[in-house]
Order: sequence, then C-alpha cells, then structure tokens
Amino acid sequence: MATHDMEDRPESWPVTDSAHLTDTGWVVDLRKDLVSRPGGDGEEPFARIVLEHPGAVIVLAVDDGDRVLCLSQYRHAAGRRFVELPAGLLDGPAEEEPLDVARRELREEALLEAEDWTHLATTWSSPGISAEVMHLFLARGLRTVDRGDFVLRHEEADMETFWVPYDELRTAVLDGRVGDGPLVQAVLLAAANGLVGHGGADTST
Repeated sequence: MATHDMEDRPESWPVTDSAHLTDTGWVVDLRKDLVSRPGGDGEEPFARIVLEHPGAVIVLAVDDGDRVLCLSQYRHAAGRRFVELPAGLLDGPAEEEPLDVARRELREEALLEAEDWTHLATTWSSPGISAEVMHLFLARGLRTVDRGDFVLRHEEADMETFWVPYDELRTAVLDGRVGDGPLVQAVLLAAANGLVGHGGADTST
C-alpha cells in the first residue's frame, strides 16, 4: 500500500472552458468548468459545477466562566432554527484578514470584543462542489462593546443570543441535539486541543 503525507496541498487542474450559470447579486453564484485530468491523454474534459463563495469566519467566544456565546438563528435553506456561533462572510476588501473579519463579526453580532485570539482551524465545508473555506477562531478575554452603526437585518434581526456552559454545549454536540457544522467543529477542536473545559489553557493570537 502506498504511503502519503497527511497534509492537504494546493493543486489546480487545467480548465478548458468556464461559464457562470447564475448572477445572483447575493453571496453565492454557480460556475460550470470543463476540467482536464493531468496525464489523461485522450480523455474528454469533464464538467464540474462550482458554488462560488467568499469564505467565512466563525468565533467560539468563551468567557472566564467557560460559557460560550451562542446564537439562535433561522436558516431558510435547511428549514430549521440552529444554535450557532457568531460568524460572518469574507466579503470585504481583498486585503482584509480573517482575524479582522472575526473581530468585526463578534462585535456586530454579539456586542463583544476579545483580548486573546486563537486560530483553531481552516476547513472547507464541501470541497467537492463548494469553494467555501471557513476560518475558526477561539476568542477569550471578552468585554462588552456596542456594534456602532451596524444594523441587523433579515434573519439577523430575529437572532437571539445566549450563554451556554461549554461542557453543556459539547454534550449537546455529542448527543446530536446541536448540528451546525462550524459550531460542531469549533467546539470539538477547542476540546481536542485542551483550550476549553477541564481548566482550559492559555491562548495566543
């Protein structure tokens, strides 16, 4: 059996044609690419549909009592109200770093600011079809702030915020009561790295 490095790596196969199928003017669009397999001499290019997405940040905000700031938000596509974490899109200037977006989203959605930030992981939500990449952060050293001139709209205007002890949230993840993907990842990553629960650990930017 061949051995492989346990590490994802950048790679790009030749695209012989590309066309946008939608122009939603919203967050996502669909693109159709004709892709050629390297070394596949004589093979016809094959079609792949790509869900274009700017990417997102997710913030696991934990206070000094190991409570997590959670949101309750309606999601139309799933027909469900989810327990979630503060999150937002990387839809600003190209030079804006994910951590800067995370700071902004925590302020706008949760009315919080954090002194200590830890990058938990960068993950791809569904790489077979979507370009969405998610940057997950742990935020500690919280203090209350105002959201400035930002106005909550649409689903966010109906959003509720509440605090949950970390161990209770982790239990809800493990027994399936809470199923939002980014929340599940952030909660379990924080536990696996010893950053929250059972005494926690120091964080770093």
